[in-house]
Amino acid sequence: MPKVTFVSVSSEDRSALEKGNKYGSTPSFRLRCRAILLKSEPHNGRARTSLSIAGELGCCEMSVNDWVKRYHEQGLAGLQVQAGRGRKGILQKDTDLAAVQRAVQANRQRISLAKAELEKELGKEFGVLTLKRFLKKTVAASNGCESE
Repeated sequence: MPKVTFVSVSSEDRSALEKGNKYGSTPSFRLRCRAILLKSEPHNGRARTSLSIAGELGCCEMSVNDWVKRYHEQGLAGLQVQAGRGRKGILQKDTDLAAVQRAVQANRQRISLAKAELEKELGKEFGVLTLKRFLKKTVAASNGCESE
């Protein structure tokens, strides 16, 4: 029989978990808060198993165990999605911005020519949509800074 752990949660943490469960910014954060809340509540006088919580939430029992471990180590912050996840962008603001600005200035009306010039200069392959997204993101960031 596997060892069943009970998560003890203070009243402050319980209210923060309930708030995260109800108003969390992402569905994954809300699910994790719910898992910790379920793990902290006794069921029929006993601690709930990770398997029963996983069945109720529609996830894997190992995921529940990982979330409990992260909650013990880092608290509520451990339930958030960690930084650095996902694919990194092809064009980087700190290294490629100056080259992109030069290429766009030289070819203001023809983005495909600017793209071809950038691919040669930077040694990277990317699509026109990638360049457009990069320009939109950097222009939006620079416009936001100017208005403050």
